[in-house]
Amino acid sequence: MECAGLRTRIVRHSARLRQFALCRYAHPLPHYTVDKQMDITASGNPMAQAVANALLNGFNKHYRLFRESCARAKTRFDARDWLGAQRAVRERIAFYDMRVKESASLLHEKFDAENIDDNTWQMAKLLYIGLLTNHKQPELAESFFNSVFCNIMHRTYFHNDFIFVRPAVSTEFIESEPPAYRSYYPNQSSLHQAARNICADFGWQSPFADLDRDAGYVVDAVMRQLGGKPPASEANFQLQVLHSAFYRNKGAYIVGKAINGDYEYPFVIPVLYDDNDRLYLDAILLNPVDIRTLFSLSRAYFMVDMEVPSAYVKFLAGLMPSKPQGEIYTMLGLGKQGKTMFYRDLMHHLRHSRDEFVIAPGIPGMVMSVFTLPSFPYVFKVIRDVFAPAKEVDHATVKAKYLLVRQHDRVGRMADTLEFSKVALPKSRFSAALLAELHKECASLLEENDDEIVIRHVYIERRMKPLNLYLDSAEATRREAAVREYGNAIKELAYANIFPGDMLFKNFGVTRFGRVVFYDYDEIEYMTDCNFRRIPPAPNPEAEMSGEVWYSVGPHDVFPEEFGTFLLGNPDTRRVFMKYHADLLEPDFWQQTRQKILDGFVPDFFPYPEEIRFHKMFPGDDAKP
Repeated sequence: MECAGLRTRIVRHSARLRQFALCRYAHPLPHYTVDKQMDITASGNPMAQAVANALLNGFNKHYRLFRESCARAKTRFDARDWLGAQRAVRERIAFYDMRVKESASLLHEKFDAENIDDNTWQMAKLLYIGLLTNHKQPELAESFFNSVFCNIMHRTYFHNDFIFVRPAVSTEFIESEPPAYRSYYPNQSSLHQAARNICADFGWQSPFADLDRDAGYVVDAVMRQLGGKPPASEANFQLQVLHSAFYRNKGAYIVGKAINGDYEYPFVIPVLYDDNDRLYLDAILLNPVDIRTLFSLSRAYFMVDMEVPSAYVKFLAGLMPSKPQGEIYTMLGLGKQGKTMFYRDLMHHLRHSRDEFVIAPGIPGMVMSVFTLPSFPYVFKVIRDVFAPAKEVDHATVKAKYLLVRQHDRVGRMADTLEFSKVALPKSRFSAALLAELHKECASLLEENDDEIVIRHVYIERRMKPLNLYLDSAEATRREAAVREYGNAIKELAYANIFPGDMLFKNFGVTRFGRVVFYDYDEIEYMTDCNFRRIPPAPNPEAEMSGEVWYSVGPHDVFPEEFGTFLLGNPDTRRVFMKYHADLLEPDFWQQTRQKILDGFVPDFFPYPEEIRFHKMFPGDDAKP
């Protein structure tokens, strides 16, 4: 077999790569079309070795800066620097692309990169794999290699001979120091003492208001979950807790699992500050649905200091077995790896399915053409070539709005998007109606040959049911809950300094857990950039009855009193909305919220149900000082 023979030659001809045959392979090496007589040693092709070294140095610089930013999250939490935490999340997103561009520029400058021959690129990939033998982040380094290569070369080179279409190095059993998680054994002390020890081991600088009390709440909540029965005294009764806390917004999260014999129970404990700058435990999340919601992509990414990210992903995947690992990487701030794994999942799914890509259900958007694969839970959004006259935006503006959302705190109310370039999909899987739609509306972003449709730029989001369709079909109780959720979504976005702009129901979706999420971003603005006004009285009855406005309107003026006219035509919807959210039709709410943001106020957003917070579960004990 040629692959096996290639590995044999690597061992025979290169002392440096002797360990290569013992690498942690996730898959056999792919088929390579290299000359059988090629000398793959560094001395045989010094340029290939130099390219491999340069690429790995570029990745190592990226991950060093990434880790430094994540490690400083603890310092920011200790200092209660909430605005600094928001800024750090935004800045960290740009790290990856900056390092990719740096590495590509270096290869252009030193090696005339686009003119490197095919054999040298293949050799550089093989040598790069050898450099990853004992690396702590091999999967991320492989994706970095792909990113730089794709930045340099034409799409026709994007195949397994040159990039890592499949992983070459396994991430199983990579050791870190300190280990990825700590273990505690309550049988040797008590569950209460174990809870105290877990919190103390994170080494936060601020004191706890009453750690004994909070540890008691944790134990009591666990007992409630177990129906009042203490956990059985199995020989293997332990608590495993990830070494780094998870930082987001104004909270730190302790993530772990309890192992009791053959059973495992995931848990997450949020740690917050009280009004006196003392720490307290706010809740314990034991329901898998609540834990999945905490890690939803409709929220900001976590800051977590990880030497071996694959170990954290594996641990979290055990807590959330139905959540794709690509989404977990993304939630940890490793968006490029999330995209890599998503694309692999998509290609795998296409190979094992037969349904067609079709136009997504719902009212067509004026900015995006949206399609979906019914058997795959995502939608694909392509910017139209020409927008409807009502949309005063261009392609650059739309891209800037989507970048704003990616960088912003989404507070559980805005869908995250995966942004891809040059996505090749099998032409045979496109329905005739969809192909006609794309050719008509998005021709400038398409390349086509006999076998493939290549989309030059596309956004991909988790599929949700459009709120307008949901309201049309839901029974009364669920319809009321959805309208209430809709208003909550608008308010929470406002508190996070986001004005949605186009608030029509069709621009919101309903998740499988009934949460309403905004997903159409071409008209969003910062609250602080808007001017919320009350409509002035008409100067005379004739002006009020005319179809023309009698007052001046600036480019950033917003009149909340007008919202009801285009949102609340259905009497039942209007009744429910006015019951819970009448304040959204008054400028006072918007003006006061905007002023709080300008004053530097950072609100609390709790990504878990209010009823599981300890001050709700144990109201007589004054859980929150």
